[in-house]
Amino acid sequence: MRKSALWCIPCIFFVIACALNLIGKAAGLPVLAETVKPALLPLLAATTLAYLLGRDVNDLRPVGLLIAAQLFGAAGDTLLIPDGFLFFAGGMVAFLLGHVCYMCLFGGQSWKGLLFWQWIITVVILGGLTFGLVKLIGIKGEMFWPMLVYGFGLMMLIFSALAGVMRMPRGTRATWWILLFGALLFTFSDMQIAMDTFGVLPFAQRPFVIMLTYLAAQSLLAVGGIRLILRR
Repeated sequence: MRKSALWCIPCIFFVIACALNLIGKAAGLPVLAETVKPALLPLLAATTLAYLLGRDVNDLRPVGLLIAAQLFGAAGDTLLIPDGFLFFAGGMVAFLLGHVCYMCLFGGQSWKGLLFWQWIITVVILGGLTFGLVKLIGIKGEMFWPMLVYGFGLMMLIFSALAGVMRMPRGTRATWWILLFGALLFTFSDMQIAMDTFGVLPFAQRPFVIMLTYLAAQSLLAVGGIRLILRR
């Protein structure tokens, strides 16, 4: 078997684990869904690493950032399984660190050359959007400020990808669109988690929607990150 094809092995297990998790969520089988959940992102990370190791990669730093983002996602997935404030807070921190890794991976390229006044306007707009969304969801009390910080991280992730769509060379736009859709789906999934946690517009299949959009987001960020590393 060629080295470049080894990524198919963890990829197959990742797809199977995703299917089992989604089946568990849709069918109301939490034991099945939560049993495979901790394996999802490690399998995606293994797929990513195996794929990149089969190609010519000159700089390992972006590879490390992409894998680190996925492993922080794995930590967040695991921490969100038990109930309790500390586990929820730990999961938020893990995912936020993952967002920082994603931003370091592609934000440095898309942000390059932005002037100070452009940054001021960006921070004000994103901060206002985040504040409005947190208020709209109805988050109050001790969780307001942590959710505001986490939400701002998500807005920065979206901005990092959107800046690439708008500013990067036309030949790389497909990669940046993939990253943008990944960031948007990640934000949508996390909004659903917040709405579920705080009892906003409850519906039975929300856990399924959360995992479907989350897995799609992580997959798109992986594909976009790989394309960025390989300069496609």
